Amino acid sequence: MTLLILSLFAQAEEPKIVYKEKTEIDFEALDIEGTTKKPRQALIMENTRAIFNPLIKIREEWHKEMIESLDEIQ
Repeated sequence: MTLLILSLFAQAEEPKIVYKEKTEIDFEALDIEGTTKKPRQALIMENTRAIFNPLIKIREEWHKEMIESLDEIQ
């Protein structure tokens, strides 16, 4: 019996919510009082460049690899 009652509650439909297609708010009738606040301005100038640890080591000498590649081509 309780199983039948629980199954009826599970099958009950939820109410369908319908919204208006268009909502208009009239701000002309409202009086809004207050002051505007602006952020303080600050200009930071940094002349020195940031120093980063290089993740890639740049090789400056390729002579050995160039000679090996020439030997492979011939």
